[in-house]
Amino acid sequence: MSSTAVRGRVVTPQEIIDDGVVLLSEGRIAWVGPADHAVAAGLGEALSCARSAPEGGFILPGLVDVHCHGGGGESFPNAQTPEQAMTCVMEHRRHGTTSLVASCVTADASTLIERVGLLAGLCEDGELAGIHLEGPFVSVERCGAQDPAHIIDPDTGLTRRLIETGGGHVVTMTIAPEKPGLTGDDGVIAALVDGGALPSFGHTDAEAAPVRECLAEAASRLAARAAAGLPVRSPRSTATHLFNGMRPMHHRKPGPVPEFLAAARRGECVVEMIGDGVHLHPAIVRDMFETLGRDNVVLITDAMAAAGMSDGDYVLGPVAVTVADGVARLADGGSIAGGTGHLIDVVRTTVEGGVPLVDAVYAASLQGARIIGAPDLGALAAGMRADLVVTDAELTPVLVLRRGEAVPEV
Repeated sequence: MSSTAVRGRVVTPQEIIDDGVVLLSEGRIAWVGPADHAVAAGLGEALSCARSAPEGGFILPGLVDVHCHGGGGESFPNAQTPEQAMTCVMEHRRHGTTSLVASCVTADASTLIERVGLLAGLCEDGELAGIHLEGPFVSVERCGAQDPAHIIDPDTGLTRRLIETGGGHVVTMTIAPEKPGLTGDDGVIAALVDGGALPSFGHTDAEAAPVRECLAEAASRLAARAAAGLPVRSPRSTATHLFNGMRPMHHRKPGPVPEFLAAARRGECVVEMIGDGVHLHPAIVRDMFETLGRDNVVLITDAMAAAGMSDGDYVLGPVAVTVADGVARLADGGSIAGGTGHLIDVVRTTVEGGVPLVDAVYAASLQGARIIGAPDLGALAAGMRADLVVTDAELTPVLVLRRGEAVPEV
């Protein structure tokens, strides 16, 4: 594999290098720095052959989406073949998401096991970065686009079977803290942590107390496992799409949100945010960055089959979804039913809402890499995997490289 150099405004985790160069070699990033340092570093020939970003454009790390249900007209919860699942993967990969976690939705046990088995194969092939189980141990009252007919109480045996079927690729599982059977040595939280997955708390109608209890148990079990020298994907649990699918905060009935914010501030939890301007107003996204700091938030799409597609009728698991003006809603009831954009769109909306580009990119790349436990992803730095996105000045991708190879446009 030959060396490749790309020149433009390079976005690192710390800064924007206004005239920077990224040198790729053998599927890895070999050098990153200002163009005027490249010659002194012995990279003059590479610099002379570098591909340049459009005027005013940027070079970003490949984005990492840890919560995505589909795109390109297909849906992970409905995929019955690897080809259908790969349609979702490629829709997002072409738009700069080089690492993608496939999200399932609440379904019966046999369907979940079948889907996890299918997706685990794509993880083994390196096409997916992991699997997220959104349900079935969630709240009926805050189920959103989850089918309430298949919501059940937490089942440790089923949890362990899903993790085993996933072959080490289950990254997160969304659970509602008020449900029984989550805590204790025989609880679902212990099964997730022992199986290498992270509890993700959400789709909840809980008051504050059970949320705090579950967050504390997750933090304790993750810390104990790490102290024992056992592998831990991440030291922190996550909160599934903060504010969405959960009881809203009120000063006399605080609910789950303040507990997630406090846990994030303590460094025990990372909160997901769907910063697409539909699920959350850009101002609240900006406020959360300013309140919690970028190290405690991760940007996600929660995308469904309509991502990259026109308005129309779609499905998300067993439920019917109608997309109008780019907004997906349940055909029955009208609840928002996932996102229709790509992660680069979320980054753009977040930046337009007042978050610095460096921080928005960090929350859409390096943060996700940390959640999935991939230390060589998510940043433009020497030694990291050669995943990057070249955009124009409006953050529209013009070139995506994954493992140093260009991602086909079609």
